[in-house]
Amino acid sequence: MVQVQQVEKTSSRSKEKVPEPPARFPEQVGESQQVGNQLAELLSRAENAYQQYRQAQQEVALGYKKHERQMEELFKDAEKRANEAYEKLLARAITTRERAKQEAEEAFRVAQAKADEAFQRTAQDAMRDRREVLQSAWQKYVEGREHAWGVFQGERRTDKETD
Repeated sequence: MVQVQQVEKTSSRSKEKVPEPPARFPEQVGESQQVGNQLAELLSRAENAYQQYRQAQQEVALGYKKHERQMEELFKDAEKRANEAYEKLLARAITTRERAKQEAEEAFRVAQAKADEAFQRTAQDAMRDRREVLQSAWQKYVEGREHAWGVFQGERRTDKETD
């Protein structure tokens, strides 16, 4: 029974009036073709714009790669110049070090020679002073012994007796 009612409803709907196509349908078909042509033209322009966009994107990518290569070349050039400057400065530092070592060695030899000379003079002075002190002491010893023998033999008097 429910099915019968549904069929009746459906059939009553189908009895409703279907709108008729507009009277200008053939004219609208022509306008539709014109709109279709406009859409085709817009689509063509969009495709061209997209192709130009892709081409511009490729040019930008090439520009970035070119810039990267230039930066790499600049870095390599800077690295080369830095290495050359380093090598020159290192060679100069080695030369300076060697020269300073030679000068220091020469200064050491000169200082050593002066120290040896000073030692020799001081040793000679010390030897002379020792000899003079020993001679003086020997002289006093001899004089003292002679005086003592002279006192012992009665030939001389002591200092206390002369007072």
